[in-house]
Amino acid sequence: MENKMPIEWRMTMREEMMDTGLPSERVARTMTAMVYDTYGSPEVLRIEEVDIPAPQDHEVLIEVHAASVNSWDWDLLRGKPFMNRLGGLRKPRYRILGADIAGRVIAVGANAKRFRPGDEVFGDLSGCGWGGFAEYVCASEKALSPKPAGLSFGQAAAIPQAAVLALQGMRDKGKLRKGHRVLINGGGGGVGTFAVQYAKWAGAEVTCVDCAEKLDMLRTLGADHVLDYTKDDFTTSGQRYDLILDVVGNRPVVAMKRALTSGGTYVMVGGSFSYILLALLVAPLSAWFEKKKIALLIHKPNHEDQMVWKELVEAGYVVPVIDRQYPLSGAAHALRDLGEGRAKGKIIVCIKSQLS
Repeated sequence: MENKMPIEWRMTMREEMMDTGLPSERVARTMTAMVYDTYGSPEVLRIEEVDIPAPQDHEVLIEVHAASVNSWDWDLLRGKPFMNRLGGLRKPRYRILGADIAGRVIAVGANAKRFRPGDEVFGDLSGCGWGGFAEYVCASEKALSPKPAGLSFGQAAAIPQAAVLALQGMRDKGKLRKGHRVLINGGGGGVGTFAVQYAKWAGAEVTCVDCAEKLDMLRTLGADHVLDYTKDDFTTSGQRYDLILDVVGNRPVVAMKRALTSGGTYVMVGGSFSYILLALLVAPLSAWFEKKKIALLIHKPNHEDQMVWKELVEAGYVVPVIDRQYPLSGAAHALRDLGEGRAKGKIIVCIKSQLS
């Protein structure tokens, strides 16, 4: 295979990767990645040797130690809903999935100033090209933050998308305050496990809704009340909440509004396109007549928000919840587990780091 990496980067990488324990000739040419060329189920994924990317001026090249799986990866894999095909109508725009990564900087672009080779970083690459299910990836330095001290690469990779969604949903959209009564619908997944810990840290009373096998875990994270969605319908219980963070979108919008206090906020993080559209149509009337707000959270990767979580986990207030770990060759299994809703917290793909 022809080496397409510029000679100056190949030379720099050979010099800077002497301590990685990897053969420099192999590093300088190709890497192993999980790729796909057509939309579909996890079976369309395959392991392939591809060229190592070269960092542009404001990018860094990262040796990926671990990546986590998100619902966005699942949606892009299937090309559903249809909006996930923007930029790639007939075939995927990005051949390599994986946005949340943690690893070590190997080389830096000419104008990249925030990191140096050897720095340990974590971040969300969804705003700059994906590519985390591979041995190496290039990313804008703005997408990255220093890895939290004391955390493994796998724990750090669990944080970016899920934790930032939880933060932006509760702090920004939900205006979370001490003493608020909060309900998290879908509390046992990636976003939910960060949300319950953040809400408790902020002084809220937290109710979590999920399947029975996740309820004990949610109690250990600090949830004051837990509900099995197959047995309990919180929308008809008579309880009212100041903030509902909805990660799954499996209840009618009218019912969700009924469970809010006057002045309360319903924040949608997940749900089908038709569900979201209906909620947005109802939102103006709800705000006018009932003084209840319906808000849609659009994920925005944010370095400053990643730093908020860095400080929280370093201080011991939050612990990333990791359910399962797979090697890179098992990324398809990881995605299937996520798509079928079996994960308690996050699922990690270990690339350079060892499975624990």
